Amino acid sequence: MNTAFDHIQTILLTEKATLLSEKDNSYVFRVSPKANKLEIKDAIERLFKKTVIGVNTANYAGKKKRERTASFGRRPHWKKAIVTLKDGDKIDLA
Repeated sequence: MNTAFDHIQTILLTEKATLLSEKDNSYVFRVSPKANKLEIKDAIERLFKKTVIGVNTANYAGKKKRERTASFGRRPHWKKAIVTLKDGDKIDLA
């Protein structure tokens, strides 16, 4: 059985993510590409003990990168989740 740590990889702390957390009480996470919205919601509720209202996901293709030779490599594909919490709930990032 998968644990919550298998689904949630890291929190993304970008300028846009910070604005989302201040305005909409939403937090941005990098998650496993195989995780669905229900698994992400359950993982956030178990890890942080907060109530999740909504989860939006976006899949990103890895960029092509040139290797030492003339061939090309690729960075891994990844998935981003924007998690909206109930009013009054906050995740302390400090």
